Amino acid sequence: MSLKELLGFGGNYSSRPSYDDLMSAESELGRTLFGPIPAGYQREFFKHKNNVWIWYEGWMDANGVANGMTIRYEVRPDGVFKGVAGRKYEKLEGKELDNFCEAVRSYSKLVKSKLYC
Repeated sequence: MSLKELLGFGGNYSSRPSYDDLMSAESELGRTLFGPIPAGYQREFFKHKNNVWIWYEGWMDANGVANGMTIRYEVRPDGVFKGVAGRKYEKLEGKELDNFCEAVRSYSKLVKSKLYC
C-alpha cells in the first residue's frame, strides 16, 4: 500500500499530510501487526505521544451490542505501565512486557518502512 493510499489521497495532492492524517495512517498499519481481524471487530494500535501507546479493540456481541476496550500504555523512566478504563495502572512484567516491546519494535519498523522511508 502506498503512502497516498494510506493517507486516503487520490491522485495528486499539494498539501502536506496533517498530524491527524499521519496518526490515522500509522494506526491503519498498526492494526495489521496482530494477524487477521475477525469480522465485526475493529482494532487500533498506535503511538499517541512520545511515551504513550494505545490499543483499542471493538466488537459487536451476539445481541448486536457494541463493546470496546482501550488500553493505554505509558512508558515511564521506571517501566511500562498499562491502564485499562476504571482500573489502576499496573506495571508490565515478564511475558507481557516482552510482548509489548516486540509490538513496539514491529510497529516502528513497519511504520518507518511504509510511511517515513
